Amino acid sequence: MMKLIAALVLLVAAQPALADEGPAYGPRLEGFDYPFSVSRFRFTSQGEAMEMAYMDVWPARPNGRTVALLHGKNFCAATWEGTISALRNAGYRVVAIDQVGFCKSSKPAHYQYSFEQLAANTHALLQSLGLSRVTIMGHSMGGMLATRYALAYPEGTEQLVPVNPLGLEDGRAKGVPWTSVDDSYKAALNTTAESAREYQRTVYYAGTWKPEYDKWIQMQVGMFRGPGKDVVAWNSALTSEMIYTQPVVHELEKLKMPVLYLIGDKDTTGRSNRAPKDVQPTLGNFPAMSEAAKARIPNVRLVRFANMGHSPQIQDPAAFHKALLEGLALKP
Repeated sequence: MMKLIAALVLLVAAQPALADEGPAYGPRLEGFDYPFSVSRFRFTSQGEAMEMAYMDVWPARPNGRTVALLHGKNFCAATWEGTISALRNAGYRVVAIDQVGFCKSSKPAHYQYSFEQLAANTHALLQSLGLSRVTIMGHSMGGMLATRYALAYPEGTEQLVPVNPLGLEDGRAKGVPWTSVDDSYKAALNTTAESAREYQRTVYYAGTWKPEYDKWIQMQVGMFRGPGKDVVAWNSALTSEMIYTQPVVHELEKLKMPVLYLIGDKDTTGRSNRAPKDVQPTLGNFPAMSEAAKARIPNVRLVRFANMGHSPQIQDPAAFHKALLEGLALKP
């Protein structure tokens, strides 16, 4: 009987580890293959040598335009795999970038993160490729960065395409309390495939799930299983602080270039459980936020996907890419 109890205790104790089985990747996402060849942009920032990984994908029949793709916080340049192919097939050159602190790019021990700094890094990379004017497209945190890029470099932004961007509301002003970098770091270290999958199922995919989504779960969580998990979690915490303190919602009227918003209506990103209960329902309302943004931007087209969540480009690629290509073609 005692042996049976001991065996059951061991089995129960093993469950969390079993639930989080999967690949372990290095701090620069070593071991995870990208869909296209990866290049490195080497530069100095804040006194430190840095590298930004990127994919530069050329079409067979160029239409003369380039789209720069900026990933979200829980994503990488590789997550744009389907969008890269759709754009390339339509004649666009595509540059998909991993930002400093993410995926295959440098993860500094100390860095003053700001959207202005990441925009400057991105601008320097594009200039190194001889690209002075591009369409800037970003998803989630990347949509927030794309908007900051367009504000900082309007002459270099042919068109702005935010996809379910963060920063369309000021959570701090609405009552979401501050979280220290130390607490965010501890939370990041506890990231598991199970917790990430449940969050993404609810928020990113409107309560649905398909087996092909697991590839992106393992990409994200694999870095928290690997030997560089501490520096990965630290950079994740620093960028969480950046998102909280630097919303772009207050400057939307300054966007003079053509803007194409692509919004999944079922997204609830930003509905923080740290906020007071009476505030929570007012957060992360993407239909309301996107309509409010539309009313403030001079030259804007808004496309809303009624049954999609935070990641419409992954949830329904056919519908998303149809709307994307139509919106890009309408640019004056």
